[in-house]
Amino acid sequence: MWSTVLPALRKLALARWLSPLVLLLLWEAGSRAGLIPEQTLAAPSDVFWTLTEMTRSGELPKNLLVSLGRAALGLALGVSAGTILGLLAGLSRRGEALIDPVMQIKRTIPVLALTPLFIVWFGIGETPKVTLIAFATFSPVYLNLYSGIRGADVRLIDAARSFGLGRAELVWHVILPAALPSLLVGLRYSLSIAILVLVVAEQINASSGLGHLINDARDFMRTDVIVVCLIVYALLGLGADYLVRLIEGRALAWRPSIMET
Repeated sequence: MWSTVLPALRKLALARWLSPLVLLLLWEAGSRAGLIPEQTLAAPSDVFWTLTEMTRSGELPKNLLVSLGRAALGLALGVSAGTILGLLAGLSRRGEALIDPVMQIKRTIPVLALTPLFIVWFGIGETPKVTLIAFATFSPVYLNLYSGIRGADVRLIDAARSFGLGRAELVWHVILPAALPSLLVGLRYSLSIAILVLVVAEQINASSGLGHLINDARDFMRTDVIVVCLIVYALLGLGADYLVRLIEGRALAWRPSIMET
């Protein structure tokens, strides 16, 4: 069976790269023929050489580290807040009554609409950028952790109680492991949202970072630099998703895989 399945999978994988490759070739041909002006969109080859030069000069790595620092700090604050609030609301009826209504209200507010208010509160330095990322990323963690805790299998809980486990042991050995897959789903969403909000946050008077490069490139009509930064943002999103997948593979090694059945 595998002798026929594997070649089919390889062909499918190659086919998935066909349309992006054709799009790149058409883009390059249109640019070289003058159908796509450089001021509108730089050619892929120009984008590649710009990426090479920016990497070689250190301009891209230096600003990338600044953006990563903002995203990491905001994500750490958001994930920590979401985890704490999710635990309090999920493990306690009183906590649920106090926290969940506020969280549901917060969930309906567009985060990016708060940008002007954050500028009024925190100025135009690093604080509004990090705070905006943190505010955007704690809701997915809270919602998924809360749902995971409340969705723990009642039969497992009853079985654990029959073995004499106390409340703390029940939470640690049964409820939290059952909620871990949901927590990791929330973390994956938060990582994606952190990258998306980073793009907007770095438009707030940034003097360094990828957003700073984009603002400068916009002023000088450097579409090649803008595309390079967009590619880096996309790679950050893919890298973040891959990181969570690695964590899931290790943390959920006990869970049977669908592919193995």
